[in-house]
Amino acid sequence: MKKTLSPAAPSPPEESSFAEVVALIQEARQRAFQAVNTELIDLYWRVGEYISRRIAEDGWGKGTILSLSAFIRRAEPGFTGFSPQNLWRMRQFFETYRDEPKLSPLVRVLPWTHNLLIMSRSKHPEEREFYLRLSRRERWGKRELERQLAGALYERTVLSPPKVSPAVREFYPDAATFFKDTYLFDFLQISSDHTETDLHRALIRNLGRFLTELGRDFCFIGSEYTIQVGGRDFALDLLFFHRGLNCLVALELKVDEFQPEHLGKLEFYLEALDRDIRKPHERPSIGVLLCATKDSEVVEYALSRSVSPALITEYQTLLPDKKLLRAKLHEYYQLLDPAGPKAGGKRPAGRRKGGEAG
Repeated sequence: MKKTLSPAAPSPPEESSFAEVVALIQEARQRAFQAVNTELIDLYWRVGEYISRRIAEDGWGKGTILSLSAFIRRAEPGFTGFSPQNLWRMRQFFETYRDEPKLSPLVRVLPWTHNLLIMSRSKHPEEREFYLRLSRRERWGKRELERQLAGALYERTVLSPPKVSPAVREFYPDAATFFKDTYLFDFLQISSDHTETDLHRALIRNLGRFLTELGRDFCFIGSEYTIQVGGRDFALDLLFFHRGLNCLVALELKVDEFQPEHLGKLEFYLEALDRDIRKPHERPSIGVLLCATKDSEVVEYALSRSVSPALITEYQTLLPDKKLLRAKLHEYYQLLDPAGPKAGGKRPAGRRKGGEAG
């Protein structure tokens, strides 16, 4: 009896095709979540506006808010989020941002927990704007936002903008919005007398959190990235690509104080990257020296004649003293405008804004 061969089963689609479908699902889910969040924040805004008006016009107090909360629970037993405490927060939310129309789109795209954290822990109007914009741009989760608030990112950014070479200002005028003067590596858990090898390995072990600290647009390319020049091989500590700036970013680690001779080695790497690694559509590479400490005047002298796009930054492995930074920021504003508002008021006119541009 002649055997007939059953037709071969069709080959399954490539996994990349499957991934495209999953991506569509995830995008739809994200849009749905964002739509729900926007409606919820808008509801909290309108409730806060209503309570604020009734307090001003009818003298509503704590007892009335307690009664309102109980009434909502009876009328909508499955609807949470309207405790007396949260109702007061809605009022505060409205009163905090009602005179800041440019921030209205920002508060509506962030979750309520993010808005509460920023509103309760930021003392200055510009500080709130700073964290609102960065939370949106970097898509921080709650834990990361808490970490950045505890690490006084705003104070560090205003008091110490990144130190950049003239070439960075020429080629990348907005680069300061993507780099920090001080990076916080409190997640590394390494000893105070760590070596460059210890730092390097700890950063690679914690690559996800390291990338979050660097910024969302940084893409990791390689560790100890080999660069060949002549008949020799050189190992660049860390190599990244920045999507927003469309360029390679070379990062060199130093566990001691910045020395001017460090810059020469970094410039050598940048020249090699631009000649041999950079693709035609990419912009000139940027170099970042990440040091344990630096003297600002030495940095200024070293960078003033540099022809390469380079930055000199430092890192900390412990949370900074936020109270001290706040005091320094207050003194700084007082020096800029002695007759101006105290801490918590508007910033002096002409002050460069930290964080995301626009």
